[in-house]
Formats: sequence, structure tokens, C-alpha cells
Amino acid sequence: MTRLERHWYQPSWWMTALLVLPEGLFAVLAALRRLAYRRGWCRVTTLPVPVVVIGNINVGGVGKTPLTLALLRDFAARGVRVGVISRGYGGSHLRPTLVTAASTAAEVGDEPLLLAASGAPIVVGRDRGEAGRHLLALHPELELILTDDGLQHYALARTLEIVVLDGQRGLGSGRLLPNGPLREPRARLAAADALVVNGTRQAALVLPAQVPLFQQRLQAGAFVHLAGQLPARQAADFAGMKVVALAGIGHPERFFDTLRGLGVVLMRTLAFPDHHDFVATDVPDDADAVMVTAKDAVKLQCINHAKLWILPVSARIEPDLAAWILSQLKAKNGRKIS
Repeated sequence: MTRLERHWYQPSWWMTALLVLPEGLFAVLAALRRLAYRRGWCRVTTLPVPVVVIGNINVGGVGKTPLTLALLRDFAARGVRVGVISRGYGGSHLRPTLVTAASTAAEVGDEPLLLAASGAPIVVGRDRGEAGRHLLALHPELELILTDDGLQHYALARTLEIVVLDGQRGLGSGRLLPNGPLREPRARLAAADALVVNGTRQAALVLPAQVPLFQQRLQAGAFVHLAGQLPARQAADFAGMKVVALAGIGHPERFFDTLRGLGVVLMRTLAFPDHHDFVATDVPDDADAVMVTAKDAVKLQCINHAKLWILPVSARIEPDLAAWILSQLKAKNGRKIS
């Protein structure tokens, strides 16, 4: 974690004073940008099917991808035909691109590859409106589109906004970038259609009472060998081994704490920037086992190191968010989806 990131969650008075002017400039520009779209001064793309945004107002990992995967699972169980559009952060694509089995993280980004494992069609694109049109051209049968991130991408009209919050870190200092972790002021939460708190609510998190609230809990599965050469293992199977945890995600400490909570004794942890492009030398030689997230695993396939073990997680949302979304869409559109 950088000094600036530490300041976001453990503020220092001198950094607050130093950054108050750029924070004010950011606030003005962000407000003007949103106003421009609300007043129609900037073009907004409206797709012919409902669009549900899964986003956040703060930078860093909050658990949007597990939530999106859980919704894809729950919609599929109900027979709802749904696809996903994503920015594809870190990918080299220049135009809307369908994620396929042959796609790589270098081409489409890491999160879209993880989402594509669900079997739902995924299209990445810098312009989410264009990405949505491309997705519907390829899959006209879709009834619903989810956007992974994109809360601040106001060029795309949305039917519902689902905002995800980190129960452990909350909104940090509650200040805007670069003085705090927020892309938009906390008052923006009142305009969302629903809020999802990821994990146990530990931080002081005052939420608007009028917005429906859901709880997301992540459940860890068995450890999977990345090279596919060994059977799945439980945490106890690593007892007595030199274990290192490696993560290049928005909030790596959550992953490390999950491992410790499972009873894994870690020799050390290695935290890399979010969306880090891994190379073979990032994997320590002195470890008997190296544990990684499913998100990082898609970028470690080319390394295919025999020491690498993936900890898959799945999200459970209470109450039933998929059912709530479908009821809201029926109320807004006057017709039932599936």
C-alpha cells in the first residue's frame, strides 16, 4: 500500500491540507461532468434491453466481480438470458471485443476472463454503449445486460444502479480523490437503486435509509492446483509447508485475511498493484506452495508454475438480489423477464 492509499484510510493532517485544493478541483470537474449528462449536453446511449450497473464510488477492490458472477449464476438458474459488458481494464483491445476461450488477459483484461468462465457472453470495450450494441448484435436473444463497473460511465443509460461497498474499509476518510478514495461524494449513494455491503460491516458506514440494502458474503472453496497436476486440497493439507500468498487485486489484505481465517499459516505475503501483469520472477522460489486468487490465476496461466494454488470464492447475497432486480425491472418496464 502506498503512502497515499494509507492516507485515505488513516488520514494525516498535513496530507489532508496539502491535497485539499486538488480535491476541490476534482469535485468541481466530477460534478460538472455528471451535470452535463443529466442535462443532455453530452450524448447518452440507450440500449434496447435493461442495463444494470454494478459499480462503486471508491477506488480499489470492493467485491464487484464476485457479485457479478453470483448474479450471472442466479439469473441462469431462473432462465434469464443475460450478458455482460466491461471496460476490460489493462486489455489491448481498441474496439468492442467478444471474450472467447482463446482470449488472453493482455487482450481483454483479467476480470472479463473470470466472468467468461460463467458461460455468459462478455464483451469488453472502452465505450460501453458501443460494447453493448456489439454484444446485442452477436446475441440478440439477451434480455438483460450487466455492466461490470461503469457507475461513472454516464454515457450509457442505465435502468438500475447497484453500488458495492467494502464492509471492512467502508469509505475511508470519506474524501474525494486525491485526498481520499472516493470518485464521487458519499451523497451519491442516495441516488443508487440498491447498496450491497461486501463482508462484515466493521467500518463506520452510515448509509441512506431509503435505499434497499443487501449483504454479500464470500465463501471459499477447495484449493485448486493451477497446473492441474494435483487433486484439490483443503487448508489443512498445507500444514508444515512454506506457504506464500500472492495477490495483484484492489484489496489484497482481504485475500490474505481469508487465507489466515481458513487456518493457512503464511510464511509471507506479496502484494502487487491491481491488474498487475505477472512474470515468472514474481513467483518466489523459496516457497513450497504459492496461493493466488482466481482473478490473478488467469494471468498466471502462462507461467503454469507447479507451486501455484488457486483459492476460488463464490458470493452469497441476502436477501435475494437477483429476484429483487427482476421485480424492479418488471415494475419499471411493465413486463416480466423470463
